Amino acid sequence: MEKSKSPYLKENDRLSKVIAAIQVMGKYKYYQLNFEKWAYRITGKKNQEKIWEKIFKEHPEFFRVSAKEKRASLAWRRTYPKRYNVDTEQKISHAEFKSLTDEQKKRISREILTNEDIRTLINTAIDLHASALKKSQDERWWIHLALPFAGAILGAFISQIPAIQSIFS
Repeated sequence: MEKSKSPYLKENDRLSKVIAAIQVMGKYKYYQLNFEKWAYRITGKKNQEKIWEKIFKEHPEFFRVSAKEKRASLAWRRTYPKRYNVDTEQKISHAEFKSLTDEQKKRISREILTNEDIRTLINTAIDLHASALKKSQDERWWIHLALPFAGAILGAFISQIPAIQSIFS
């Protein structure tokens, strides 16, 4: 049975993409958007929603994908109640939230993360990447032993070629 490869090692730039997503999703006024809008927010490019959908789904340690799998959010932000007014960029009380109309509630999101929160998430991503890299290297320990052994066998075989040729001549 083949072991699955860590998502951090699937692409050379995977860690940088995870870090970029953490930064943008941690600070953007709305905590949840569809894949296309997150792709544009993170990269400034359109038509990359499939790339970012894959990243969000392969990294549940940071991201949550909605039940209908069309929207993504940063897991940490989902722990906060919807009390952040995106227009005033201020927290509101529970009583203020309850007094809002349904239309006004659309302008309320979850609180943005602090710089320290984002730093914690980025350090966690770096640690997970380093751990996956180390595990990948540890799984190849036998190569360092096998190469000299294979070289010795090949060398012994090559040294015997003249003896083998004399038998057939």
